Amino acid sequence: MQRTLINTIKKQVGKKVKICGFIHTIRDQGNIKFVLVRDTSGTIQTVVTKINKEAFQTAKSLNLESVVEIIGLVKEEGQAPDGIEIEIKEIKILSQAALELPIPVTKKTKNEASEVKRLNFRWLDLRKPEKLLIFKVWTEMEKAFREYWLKHGYIQIHSPKLMSTASESGAEVFEVKYFNRKAYLAQSPQFYKQMAMAAGFEKVFEVGPAFRAEPSFTPRHATEFTGYDAEISFIKSHQDVIKEEEKLLVFALQKIKEKFGKEILKAYRRQLIVPETPFPQVTMKEAKEILKKMKVPSEKQDDLSPEEERKLSKYFKKIKNHEFVFVTEYPIEVRPFYHMRKETGPSVTKSYDLLYNGIEITTGAQREHRYEILKKQAEEKGVNLKSIQNYLNFFKYGCPPHGGMGIGPERMLMKIFNIKSIREVAYLYRGVKRLEP
Repeated sequence: MQRTLINTIKKQVGKKVKICGFIHTIRDQGNIKFVLVRDTSGTIQTVVTKINKEAFQTAKSLNLESVVEIIGLVKEEGQAPDGIEIEIKEIKILSQAALELPIPVTKKTKNEASEVKRLNFRWLDLRKPEKLLIFKVWTEMEKAFREYWLKHGYIQIHSPKLMSTASESGAEVFEVKYFNRKAYLAQSPQFYKQMAMAAGFEKVFEVGPAFRAEPSFTPRHATEFTGYDAEISFIKSHQDVIKEEEKLLVFALQKIKEKFGKEILKAYRRQLIVPETPFPQVTMKEAKEILKKMKVPSEKQDDLSPEEERKLSKYFKKIKNHEFVFVTEYPIEVRPFYHMRKETGPSVTKSYDLLYNGIEITTGAQREHRYEILKKQAEEKGVNLKSIQNYLNFFKYGCPPHGGMGIGPERMLMKIFNIKSIREVAYLYRGVKRLEP
Protein backbone atom coordinates (compact mmCIF):
# COMPACT_ATOMS: atom_id res chain seq x y z
CA MET A 1 0.00 0.00 0.00
CA GLN A 2 1.32 3.44 -0.92
CA ARG A 3 1.74 6.12 1.71
CA THR A 4 -0.84 8.94 1.84
CA LEU A 5 0.10 12.45 3.01
CA ILE A 6 -2.03 13.70 5.87
CA ASN A 7 -3.26 16.83 4.07
CA THR A 8 -5.00 14.64 1.46
CA ILE A 9 -6.81 12.35 3.95
CA LYS A 10 -10.12 14.29 3.77
CA LYS A 11 -10.58 12.96 0.26
CA GLN A 12 -10.22 9.37 1.50
CA VAL A 13 -13.23 9.05 3.87
CA GLY A 14 -14.40 5.44 3.95
CA LYS A 15 -11.13 4.15 2.56
CA LYS A 16 -8.15 2.35 4.06
CA VAL A 17 -4.94 4.40 4.02
CA LYS A 18 -1.34 4.21 5.17
CA ILE A 19 0.27 7.22 6.84
CA CYS A 20 3.79 7.71 8.18
CA GLY A 21 4.98 10.36 10.59
CA PHE A 22 5.91 11.43 14.12
CA ILE A 23 3.82 10.96 17.25
CA HIS A 24 2.78 14.50 18.11
CA THR A 25 0.57 13.86 21.16
CA ILE A 26 -0.94 10.87 22.96
CA ARG A 27 -4.19 10.95 24.93
CA ASP A 28 -4.84 7.80 26.96
CA GLN A 29 -8.41 7.09 28.08
CA GLY A 30 -7.97 3.54 29.26
CA ASN A 31 -9.72 1.38 26.70
CA ILE A 32 -9.09 3.88 23.92
CA LYS A 33 -6.03 5.84 22.84
CA PHE A 34 -6.01 8.97 20.71
CA VAL A 35 -2.71 9.46 18.88
CA LEU A 36 -2.07 12.65 16.95
CA VAL A 37 0.32 11.94 14.07
CA ARG A 38 2.30 14.60 12.21
CA ASP A 39 3.99 14.60 8.82
CA THR A 40 5.36 17.41 6.69
CA SER A 41 1.87 18.21 5.35
CA GLY A 42 -0.09 18.37 8.61
CA THR A 43 -1.47 16.44 11.60
CA ILE A 44 -4.36 14.01 12.02
CA GLN A 45 -6.04 12.23 14.91
CA THR A 46 -5.81 8.45 14.94
CA VAL A 47 -7.62 6.21 17.38
CA VAL A 48 -7.09 2.65 18.59
CA THR A 49 -9.22 0.56 20.98
CA LYS A 50 -8.74 -2.68 22.90
CA ILE A 51 -10.79 -4.47 20.25
CA ASN A 52 -7.68 -4.39 18.08
CA LYS A 53 -5.42 -6.13 20.62
CA GLU A 54 -2.15 -6.13 18.65
CA ALA A 55 -2.34 -2.49 17.59
CA PHE A 56 -3.50 -1.44 21.07
CA GLN A 57 -0.54 -3.23 22.66
CA THR A 58 1.89 -1.51 20.27
CA ALA A 59 0.28 1.85 20.99
CA LYS A 60 0.91 1.34 24.72
CA SER A 61 4.67 1.46 24.08
CA LEU A 62 4.64 4.67 22.01
CA ASN A 63 6.68 7.69 23.07
CA LEU A 64 6.26 11.24 21.84
CA GLU A 65 8.20 11.88 18.61
CA SER A 66 8.57 8.20 17.76
CA VAL A 67 8.24 7.54 14.03
CA VAL A 68 5.38 5.26 13.06
CA GLU A 69 3.57 3.69 10.12
CA ILE A 70 -0.19 3.38 10.54
CA ILE A 71 -2.75 1.62 8.38
CA GLY A 72 -6.36 2.39 9.14
CA LEU A 73 -9.84 3.42 8.05
CA VAL A 74 -10.62 7.09 7.44
CA LYS A 75 -13.83 8.13 9.22
CA GLU A 76 -15.77 11.33 9.75
CA GLU A 77 -15.75 12.38 13.40
CA GLY A 78 -17.23 15.71 14.44
CA GLN A 79 -15.14 16.01 17.62
CA ALA A 80 -11.83 15.28 15.88
CA PRO A 81 -9.62 18.06 14.49
CA ASP A 82 -10.79 18.88 10.92
CA GLY A 83 -13.73 16.51 11.44
CA ILE A 84 -11.92 13.30 10.46
CA GLU A 85 -9.84 10.60 12.12
CA ILE A 86 -8.21 7.30 11.28
CA GLU A 87 -9.33 4.13 13.03
CA ILE A 88 -6.08 2.21 13.43
CA LYS A 89 -5.95 -1.32 12.08
CA GLU A 90 -2.17 -1.76 12.10
CA ILE A 91 0.61 0.23 13.68
CA LYS A 92 4.35 -0.24 13.26
CA ILE A 93 7.08 1.64 15.16
CA LEU A 94 9.71 2.60 12.60
CA SER A 95 11.94 4.42 15.12
CA GLN A 96 11.41 4.67 18.86
CA ALA A 97 12.23 8.05 20.40
CA ALA A 98 13.93 8.30 23.79
CA LEU A 99 11.43 8.67 26.62
CA GLU A 100 12.73 12.08 27.74
CA LEU A 101 12.98 14.76 25.06
CA PRO A 102 15.67 17.44 25.64
CA ILE A 103 13.24 20.13 24.44
CA PRO A 104 9.45 20.02 23.98
CA VAL A 105 8.22 19.72 20.40
CA THR A 106 4.54 20.42 21.03
CA LYS A 107 3.23 23.96 21.47
CA LYS A 108 5.04 26.44 23.73
CA THR A 109 4.67 25.94 27.44
CA LYS A 110 5.65 27.96 30.48
CA ASN A 111 8.82 25.85 30.58
CA GLU A 112 9.82 26.61 26.99
CA ALA A 113 13.49 25.77 26.45
CA SER A 114 15.98 28.61 26.12
CA GLU A 115 17.09 29.77 22.69
CA VAL A 116 20.57 28.33 23.27
CA LYS A 117 19.18 24.90 24.13
CA ARG A 118 16.74 24.94 21.22
CA LEU A 119 19.59 25.80 18.85
CA ASN A 120 21.65 22.95 20.33
CA PHE A 121 18.80 20.59 19.44
CA ARG A 122 17.75 22.43 16.30
CA TRP A 123 16.51 19.31 14.49
CA LEU A 124 13.95 18.78 17.27
CA ASP A 125 13.02 22.46 17.37
CA LEU A 126 12.37 22.34 13.62
CA ARG A 127 9.82 19.56 14.07
CA LYS A 128 7.34 22.11 15.39
CA PRO A 129 4.74 22.82 12.69
CA GLU A 130 5.14 26.58 13.08
CA LYS A 131 8.89 26.23 12.44
CA LEU A 132 8.30 24.01 9.42
CA LEU A 133 6.04 26.75 8.04
CA ILE A 134 9.00 29.16 7.93
CA PHE A 135 10.85 26.92 5.51
CA LYS A 136 7.79 26.25 3.39
CA VAL A 137 7.39 30.01 3.04
CA TRP A 138 11.12 30.43 2.33
CA THR A 139 10.80 27.83 -0.44
CA GLU A 140 7.85 29.70 -1.94
CA MET A 141 9.66 33.03 -1.61
CA GLU A 142 12.75 31.77 -3.39
CA LYS A 143 10.60 30.17 -6.07
CA ALA A 144 8.86 33.53 -6.60
CA PHE A 145 12.13 35.46 -6.79
CA ARG A 146 13.47 33.04 -9.38
CA GLU A 147 10.20 33.10 -11.30
CA TYR A 148 10.30 36.89 -11.49
CA TRP A 149 13.93 37.01 -12.56
CA LEU A 150 13.56 34.30 -15.17
CA LYS A 151 10.39 35.88 -16.59
CA HIS A 152 12.27 39.16 -17.01
CA GLY A 153 15.32 37.86 -18.81
CA TYR A 154 17.81 37.47 -15.97
CA ILE A 155 20.64 34.96 -16.23
CA GLN A 156 21.63 32.94 -13.16
CA ILE A 157 25.29 32.89 -12.14
CA HIS A 158 27.20 30.99 -9.46
CA SER A 159 30.18 33.03 -8.35
CA PRO A 160 33.12 31.59 -6.38
CA LYS A 161 33.09 31.82 -2.61
CA LEU A 162 36.89 31.66 -2.35
CA MET A 163 38.49 34.96 -3.29
CA SER A 164 42.01 36.32 -3.43
CA THR A 165 40.91 39.67 -2.00
CA ALA A 166 38.03 40.92 0.12
CA SER A 167 34.84 41.95 -1.70
CA GLU A 168 33.83 44.47 0.96
CA SER A 169 35.70 45.77 4.00
CA GLY A 170 38.90 43.89 4.71
CA ALA A 171 38.22 43.84 8.45
CA GLU A 172 35.16 41.60 8.12
CA VAL A 173 36.54 38.67 6.13
CA PHE A 174 37.28 35.08 7.07
CA GLU A 175 40.79 34.20 6.06
CA VAL A 176 41.45 30.59 4.99
CA LYS A 177 44.59 28.69 4.05
CA TYR A 178 44.58 28.07 0.31
CA PHE A 179 47.49 25.75 -0.48
CA ASN A 180 50.57 28.01 -0.11
CA ARG A 181 48.69 31.32 -0.02
CA LYS A 182 45.78 33.06 1.69
CA ALA A 183 42.21 33.21 0.44
CA TYR A 184 39.07 34.82 1.80
CA LEU A 185 35.47 33.66 2.04
CA ALA A 186 33.26 35.90 -0.11
CA GLN A 187 31.24 38.54 1.72
CA SER A 188 29.07 38.95 -1.36
CA PRO A 189 29.13 38.15 -5.10
CA GLN A 190 29.43 41.88 -5.81
CA PHE A 191 32.61 41.88 -7.90
CA TYR A 192 31.46 38.91 -9.97
CA LYS A 193 28.01 40.36 -10.60
CA GLN A 194 29.78 43.39 -12.04
CA MET A 195 32.04 41.14 -14.10
CA ALA A 196 28.85 39.72 -15.65
CA MET A 197 27.85 43.26 -16.63
CA ALA A 198 31.25 43.76 -18.26
CA ALA A 199 30.74 40.43 -20.03
CA GLY A 200 27.50 41.70 -21.56
CA PHE A 201 25.05 39.50 -19.61
CA GLU A 202 22.93 42.63 -18.88
CA LYS A 203 20.75 41.04 -16.17
CA VAL A 204 21.96 38.48 -13.63
CA PHE A 205 20.90 37.01 -10.32
CA GLU A 206 22.48 34.72 -7.76
CA VAL A 207 21.25 32.87 -4.70
CA GLY A 208 24.11 31.76 -2.49
CA PRO A 209 25.97 31.92 0.83
CA ALA A 210 27.87 34.95 2.09
CA PHE A 211 30.28 35.21 5.00
CA ARG A 212 30.93 38.15 7.35
CA ALA A 213 33.49 38.01 10.15
CA GLU A 214 31.59 40.56 12.22
CA PRO A 215 32.00 40.12 16.00
CA SER A 216 28.31 40.96 16.38
CA PHE A 217 25.79 39.40 18.76
CA THR A 218 22.67 41.24 17.59
CA PRO A 219 19.45 39.41 16.62
CA ARG A 220 19.90 40.57 13.01
CA HIS A 221 23.48 39.43 12.30
CA ALA A 222 25.00 36.08 11.35
CA THR A 223 28.47 35.09 10.22
CA GLU A 224 27.07 32.96 7.39
CA PHE A 225 23.82 33.78 5.64
CA THR A 226 22.04 33.47 2.32
CA GLY A 227 22.07 36.34 -0.15
CA TYR A 228 19.72 37.16 -3.00
CA ASP A 229 21.69 39.30 -5.44
CA ALA A 230 20.81 40.91 -8.76
CA GLU A 231 22.56 43.29 -11.16
CA ILE A 232 21.22 45.07 -14.27
CA SER A 233 22.86 47.02 -17.10
CA PHE A 234 21.97 50.19 -18.97
CA ILE A 235 20.34 51.96 -16.05
CA LYS A 236 20.13 55.73 -15.73
CA SER A 237 20.37 55.85 -11.94
CA HIS A 238 19.78 53.91 -8.74
CA GLN A 239 16.10 54.74 -9.15
CA ASP A 240 15.92 52.10 -11.89
CA VAL A 241 17.18 49.52 -9.41
CA ILE A 242 14.65 50.71 -6.83
CA LYS A 243 11.76 50.33 -9.28
CA GLU A 244 12.90 46.83 -10.17
CA GLU A 245 13.11 45.81 -6.53
CA GLU A 246 9.62 47.16 -5.85
CA LYS A 247 8.18 44.98 -8.60
CA LEU A 248 10.19 41.97 -7.40
CA LEU A 249 9.01 42.25 -3.78
CA VAL A 250 5.37 42.83 -4.68
CA PHE A 251 5.46 39.75 -6.91
CA ALA A 252 7.07 37.57 -4.22
CA LEU A 253 4.89 38.73 -1.32
CA GLN A 254 1.74 38.26 -3.40
CA LYS A 255 2.74 34.65 -4.11
CA ILE A 256 3.48 34.01 -0.42
CA LYS A 257 0.20 35.53 0.72
CA GLU A 258 -1.85 33.54 -1.79
CA LYS A 259 -0.34 30.24 -0.67
CA PHE A 260 0.46 30.73 3.02
CA GLY A 261 -1.26 33.93 4.21
CA LYS A 262 -3.88 32.08 6.27
CA GLU A 263 -1.30 29.76 7.85
CA ILE A 264 0.98 32.69 8.75
CA LEU A 265 -1.96 34.47 10.37
CA LYS A 266 -2.99 31.37 12.31
CA ALA A 267 0.49 30.38 13.53
CA TYR A 268 2.06 33.82 14.04
CA ARG A 269 -0.90 36.23 14.17
CA ARG A 270 0.74 38.21 11.40
CA GLN A 271 -1.47 39.64 8.65
CA LEU A 272 0.86 39.60 5.66
CA ILE A 273 0.50 42.77 3.58
CA VAL A 274 1.36 43.02 -0.11
CA PRO A 275 2.76 46.55 -0.51
CA GLU A 276 1.54 49.14 -2.98
CA THR A 277 3.95 50.86 -5.34
CA PRO A 278 5.76 53.17 -5.33
CA PHE A 279 7.28 52.62 -1.90
CA PRO A 280 7.97 55.72 0.20
CA GLN A 281 11.43 57.25 -0.23
CA VAL A 282 13.51 59.59 1.89
CA THR A 283 17.11 60.76 1.53
CA MET A 284 19.53 60.19 4.39
CA LYS A 285 19.55 63.93 5.04
CA GLU A 286 15.76 64.04 5.20
CA ALA A 287 15.67 60.92 7.39
CA LYS A 288 17.98 62.54 9.92
CA GLU A 289 15.80 65.65 10.00
CA ILE A 290 12.68 63.56 10.64
CA LEU A 291 14.41 61.61 13.41
CA LYS A 292 15.70 64.81 14.99
CA LYS A 293 12.16 66.19 15.19
CA MET A 294 11.10 62.90 16.78
CA LYS A 295 13.96 63.34 19.30
CA VAL A 296 15.54 60.02 18.35
CA PRO A 297 19.25 60.07 19.29
CA SER A 298 21.71 59.74 16.41
CA GLU A 299 24.81 57.59 16.88
CA LYS A 300 26.25 58.43 13.46
CA GLN A 301 25.39 61.37 11.25
CA ASP A 302 26.05 59.41 8.07
CA ASP A 303 24.23 56.17 8.89
CA LEU A 304 21.19 54.81 10.72
CA SER A 305 21.30 52.89 13.97
CA PRO A 306 18.90 49.96 14.52
CA GLU A 307 16.79 52.22 16.74
CA GLU A 308 16.64 54.90 14.05
CA GLU A 309 15.59 52.29 11.49
CA ARG A 310 12.76 51.15 13.75
CA LYS A 311 11.55 54.68 14.47
CA LEU A 312 11.78 55.76 10.83
CA SER A 313 9.75 52.73 9.76
CA LYS A 314 7.09 53.47 12.38
CA TYR A 315 6.94 57.05 11.12
CA PHE A 316 6.24 55.98 7.53
CA LYS A 317 3.83 53.29 8.66
CA LYS A 318 1.88 56.01 10.43
CA ILE A 319 1.90 58.70 7.72
CA LYS A 320 1.92 56.50 4.60
CA ASN A 321 0.49 53.22 5.98
CA HIS A 322 3.39 51.44 4.32
CA GLU A 323 5.72 48.77 5.75
CA PHE A 324 8.60 49.65 3.41
CA VAL A 325 10.72 52.78 3.03
CA PHE A 326 13.77 53.43 0.85
CA VAL A 327 16.53 55.54 2.40
CA THR A 328 18.62 57.00 -0.43
CA GLU A 329 21.73 59.11 -1.03
CA TYR A 330 24.04 57.73 1.62
CA PRO A 331 27.20 59.81 2.15
CA ILE A 332 30.40 58.54 0.54
CA GLU A 333 31.95 57.98 3.98
CA VAL A 334 29.70 54.96 4.70
CA ARG A 335 29.55 53.48 1.20
CA PRO A 336 32.17 51.40 -0.67
CA PHE A 337 34.38 52.93 -3.33
CA TYR A 338 32.46 51.36 -6.22
CA HIS A 339 29.19 53.20 -5.51
CA MET A 340 28.58 55.95 -8.05
CA ARG A 341 28.49 59.50 -6.70
CA LYS A 342 25.90 62.11 -7.55
CA GLU A 343 26.97 64.63 -10.19
CA THR A 344 25.10 67.40 -8.35
CA GLY A 345 26.43 66.40 -4.96
CA PRO A 346 29.66 64.37 -5.07
CA SER A 347 29.63 63.89 -1.29
CA VAL A 348 26.67 61.50 -1.58
CA THR A 349 26.19 58.25 -3.49
CA LYS A 350 23.52 56.93 -5.81
CA SER A 351 22.70 54.25 -3.29
CA TYR A 352 19.95 53.12 -0.97
CA ASP A 353 18.91 50.83 1.84
CA LEU A 354 15.43 49.36 2.03
CA LEU A 355 13.79 49.11 5.44
CA TYR A 356 11.01 46.58 6.06
CA ASN A 357 9.10 47.12 9.30
CA GLY A 358 12.14 48.51 11.07
CA ILE A 359 15.01 46.46 9.69
CA GLU A 360 17.29 46.92 6.70
CA ILE A 361 16.75 44.06 4.24
CA THR A 362 18.50 45.45 1.13
CA THR A 363 21.46 47.53 0.07
CA GLY A 364 21.48 48.72 -3.53
CA ALA A 365 23.22 51.26 -5.73
CA GLN A 366 24.30 52.36 -9.14
CA ARG A 367 27.92 51.26 -9.53
CA GLU A 368 30.75 53.32 -10.91
CA HIS A 369 31.57 51.78 -14.29
CA ARG A 370 34.15 54.29 -15.55
CA TYR A 371 37.64 52.90 -15.14
CA GLU A 372 39.58 56.07 -14.22
CA ILE A 373 36.92 57.38 -11.84
CA LEU A 374 36.69 53.97 -10.17
CA LYS A 375 40.46 53.94 -9.59
CA LYS A 376 40.32 57.45 -8.16
CA GLN A 377 37.51 56.58 -5.75
CA ALA A 378 39.32 53.47 -4.61
CA GLU A 379 42.47 55.49 -3.88
CA GLU A 380 40.42 58.05 -1.94
CA LYS A 381 39.11 55.21 0.22
CA GLY A 382 42.64 53.98 0.86
CA VAL A 383 42.23 50.80 -1.18
CA ASN A 384 45.45 49.30 -2.55
CA LEU A 385 44.89 49.32 -6.32
CA LYS A 386 47.19 46.36 -6.80
CA SER A 387 44.99 44.21 -4.55
CA ILE A 388 41.91 44.90 -6.71
CA GLN A 389 43.55 45.06 -10.14
CA ASN A 390 41.66 42.00 -11.40
CA TYR A 391 38.40 43.71 -10.42
CA LEU A 392 39.44 47.00 -12.02
CA ASN A 393 40.24 45.17 -15.25
CA PHE A 394 36.53 44.39 -15.64
CA PHE A 395 36.01 48.07 -16.50
CA LYS A 396 39.11 48.67 -18.61
CA TYR A 397 37.64 47.39 -21.87
CA GLY A 398 34.16 48.92 -21.78
CA CYS A 399 31.34 48.29 -19.33
CA PRO A 400 27.68 49.43 -19.45
CA PRO A 401 26.22 51.69 -16.74
CA HIS A 402 24.81 49.28 -14.18
CA GLY A 403 23.54 48.79 -10.67
CA GLY A 404 22.09 46.17 -8.41
CA MET A 405 20.96 45.01 -5.04
CA GLY A 406 21.70 42.49 -2.31
CA ILE A 407 18.67 41.23 -0.37
CA GLY A 408 18.75 39.31 2.90
CA PRO A 409 16.04 36.60 2.82
CA GLU A 410 16.47 35.72 6.51
CA ARG A 411 15.74 39.32 7.47
CA MET A 412 12.75 39.34 5.14
CA LEU A 413 11.44 36.21 6.85
CA MET A 414 11.86 37.84 10.25
CA LYS A 415 9.38 40.49 9.17
CA ILE A 416 7.07 38.20 7.21
CA PHE A 417 6.52 36.24 10.44
CA ASN A 418 7.16 39.09 12.89
CA ILE A 419 9.98 37.11 14.51
CA LYS A 420 12.56 39.04 16.53
CA SER A 421 15.73 37.05 15.81
CA ILE A 422 17.48 35.82 12.69
CA ARG A 423 18.44 32.73 14.70
CA GLU A 424 14.83 31.54 14.55
CA VAL A 425 14.55 31.70 10.76
CA ALA A 426 17.99 30.41 9.78
CA TYR A 427 18.01 26.66 9.16
CA LEU A 428 21.24 26.35 11.15
CA TYR A 429 22.42 29.64 12.59
CA ARG A 430 26.10 30.53 12.49
CA GLY A 431 27.35 33.22 14.85
CA VAL A 432 30.48 34.24 16.69
CA LYS A 433 30.05 31.45 19.25
CA ARG A 434 28.09 28.92 17.21
CA LEU A 435 29.52 26.38 14.78
CA GLU A 436 27.33 23.42 15.80
CA PRO A 437 25.29 21.42 15.10
